[in-house]
Amino acid sequence: MPIVAYGYGYQKCGRVGVPRSSSSSLKPSSAGIVKDSVGIGLGRFVHGQPGRPCVPKETRNLIRVMSRENPLWGAPRIHGELMKLGIKISEASVAKYMVRNPKPPSQTWSTFLANHVSQLASVDFFTVQTVWFEILFVFVVLTHDRRRVVHFNVTPHPTAEWTAQQMLEAFPFDTAPRYLLRDRDRIYGQEFRDQIEVMNINEVLSAPRSPWQRAYVERLIGSIRRECVDHMIVLNEGSLRRTLRSYFSYYHRSRLHLSLQKDSPESRRVQSVGRVIAFPQVGGLHHRYERVA
Repeated sequence: MPIVAYGYGYQKCGRVGVPRSSSSSLKPSSAGIVKDSVGIGLGRFVHGQPGRPCVPKETRNLIRVMSRENPLWGAPRIHGELMKLGIKISEASVAKYMVRNPKPPSQTWSTFLANHVSQLASVDFFTVQTVWFEILFVFVVLTHDRRRVVHFNVTPHPTAEWTAQQMLEAFPFDTAPRYLLRDRDRIYGQEFRDQIEVMNINEVLSAPRSPWQRAYVERLIGSIRRECVDHMIVLNEGSLRRTLRSYFSYYHRSRLHLSLQKDSPESRRVQSVGRVIAFPQVGGLHHRYERVA
């Protein structure tokens, strides 16, 4: 039906507006119109239903903070926490002011590493060239909690069987970690995977071409190169093994790590009395400073 504006003096008849007769009993009273209008206006002003009480800004901000810091929490959980804090608010209001996650909540890779740092270990290979242009492969096993190199070995021809044996030597008896981070190198063959399964270790493979997912062991290899092997002449396998053994002794007992609040893996005590003496390490490439009486 078309929209037709009906003013005073017209009545609806079919699809059009026609004038009312002056004698029609339906003719409204102007006084009645004014009375009804005033009554409606006062009714809306005086008898209107109140809405929800305003939620204070501090409470709204707290709800948003809780939902950001706890992406696994829903409105009932946050509502319960607010009740324990003496904040009276409905669960529907909590749901209204929560921060919406664009995707299902899941922890990031950095969060996973931080939550399981005491149960994580990483393994990796790096190569060193000798003075005779021979390529040697160095295998390192690093635990994440105190950045300790629990095992290393050198070989010119790594195999899956040899790598599996290194894992047995790195974690004897019940010292194996829960998770082992490694890349997708083919050197970790079926024999290696079988050995890891026997040791009840869960393998966590990094994505292809994503060394940042194994940042701890990659940073260790970079430190070994910059602080040791790039300044040494390696003659053979035995020479490299002795050099690395000397460096790892310095690495564990003397070298300070930013990630350990400038402490070494084997914690060093603070000395404040005595004169300072330098002790050369790694063939004089590095020094350790201590106070002696």
